[in-house]
Amino acid sequence: MVVAYIMVKAHTGDADRLRDETETVDGVVSAHIVAGDVDIIAKVDVDSPADVKDIAKSIRDLDGVENTQTYIAMG
Repeated sequence: MVVAYIMVKAHTGDADRLRDETETVDGVVSAHIVAGDVDIIAKVDVDSPADVKDIAKSIRDLDGVENTQTYIAMG
């Protein structure tokens, strides 16, 4: 299994809706609104790094997402 964290920067006012939509993406285990440079952190648990890339693209394509950054856990 591959665990990754996707940081999501949302447009102003879209964080609550985007958290809910992010949690519906297959492979996303959880999504939390956070304080700091990003608005949402989503935890992903999938079979391969290619799956992580696909999920990141699905999240990035959600209406109201400004930017994403993806971090794959190494251990």
